[in-house]
Amino acid sequence: MSVEISTSIELAPITNHPVKKRVFSGIQPTGNIHLGNYLGAIRNWVSTQAEYDNIFCIVDLHAITCPIDPKELRMNTRKLAALYLASGLDTRYCKLFVQSHVHEHAEASWILNCFTPMGWLNRMTQFKTKAGENADTVSTGLYSYPVLMACDILLYQSHYVPVGDDQRQHIEFTRDIAQRFNTLYGQQVFTIPEGQIRVAGARVMSLDDPTKKMSKSDPNPNSRINLLDDPKTIKQKINRATTDSLRLVTFDPARPGITNLLTIYQALTGQSQQEIEEAFAGKGYGDFKAALIEQLVEVLRPIQQRYHDLMNDLPTLEGILKQGADDIRPTAQATIQQMKNVVGLLQYPQSGS
Repeated sequence: MSVEISTSIELAPITNHPVKKRVFSGIQPTGNIHLGNYLGAIRNWVSTQAEYDNIFCIVDLHAITCPIDPKELRMNTRKLAALYLASGLDTRYCKLFVQSHVHEHAEASWILNCFTPMGWLNRMTQFKTKAGENADTVSTGLYSYPVLMACDILLYQSHYVPVGDDQRQHIEFTRDIAQRFNTLYGQQVFTIPEGQIRVAGARVMSLDDPTKKMSKSDPNPNSRINLLDDPKTIKQKINRATTDSLRLVTFDPARPGITNLLTIYQALTGQSQQEIEEAFAGKGYGDFKAALIEQLVEVLRPIQQRYHDLMNDLPTLEGILKQGADDIRPTAQATIQQMKNVVGLLQYPQSGS
């Protein structure tokens, strides 16, 4: 069975334009990809993919910084790749690959670990959040994973990294490492990347606590809409979503519950706030939630169909991942060789030399 990957997003014609800026981004294959990931990141990648030279990575090495079942990790990696493609990423415009399939990521990480002051890592807030009270017992990998994240970006001489505002510190960390390395050796080994901080639609909030960002690590499954949720589950989650007692369908920052649902509806329909409020004037939450459920089901249905087609044809899916890794590996190899040269690591002798 051969699966044809298509997208409903209208893309610009393919060109061989030599000056496209390179974009790098990735997601860990842990938990369930949810609506916030799609509206805040993946859909934006799809809509702009013809504008850039894109590299998208499934960062499975990051996933093992915390305990995870091996079978679950392998399955999640395939599922995430299928969801990327089903959501509209087009291999004519991007390279999609698995991080561990390009060993230069791990190799570069060791080299840059040797040039990263511990004080920089001690300031990283996400480590403190994830480790909590267990900072002395969590893995060294969790502590130093910002260095690996930096290597993911720097190996491909990336110009832009599309991230949410909560990842701003990691971009600054990456820039600091690149600049430090370049300065120490007096060579432009790394391109200094910039973060593409997306504001509009980037923060879809939790359904049960709209003061928090929707998260795949939230233990409450009712806090998010997963991209693979069926219509019945979507209906149950939206009907249970936190609102308030006013029953007025209006955007109001002082009412985060209904505003979060309205923001989701706006992102799905493309309508303005005024158009949405006029459409539901005089109507209650029941009518609005029914309309939101209908939009969610219709948007997710084609994604889910393409996803299932891919998961039923694993040779095609894994072939796409292999091709992606093969295509981008030479770029990673060129960067790691330059890193080795400037730090003084002896080149591996070629046969016959």
